[in-house]
Amino acid sequence: MTILKTYARLWADDLDTALPLLRALTGQEPDLRFAFEGVELAAIGDFLVIAGTPGVRARYANASATVVVSDLDEVAGAVAAGGGEITVPEARSATGRFLYARHRGGPEVEYVEWMPDLVRRIVGG
Repeated sequence: MTILKTYARLWADDLDTALPLLRALTGQEPDLRFAFEGVELAAIGDFLVIAGTPGVRARYANASATVVVSDLDEVAGAVAAGGGEITVPEARSATGRFLYARHRGGPEVEYVEWMPDLVRRIVGG
């Protein structure tokens, strides 16, 4: 299993209001932009902006980062072997498969296995 990309999570009330400064800071356009269960998401540079009302955003606030990996099944096994637990079981989104895991000691992370076309377009290879 390889970590392909890690995103710092940024919380916003409105995605269109948040993106101009990030475009200026990163010099990039969003690699991804999509809606999911009441929030809008945009990946730009090394940031994942999660926008929506505070109540809806709170459902996702427990994870400190979003980590794109080559094999989600291997992550699940490593989390279990390391004394962690899966807090949100594997599910699907517009980008591929994901799960949330709490590591031993408390940190929680969203792990995502992107569809191959996204890996090629955003990560390369």
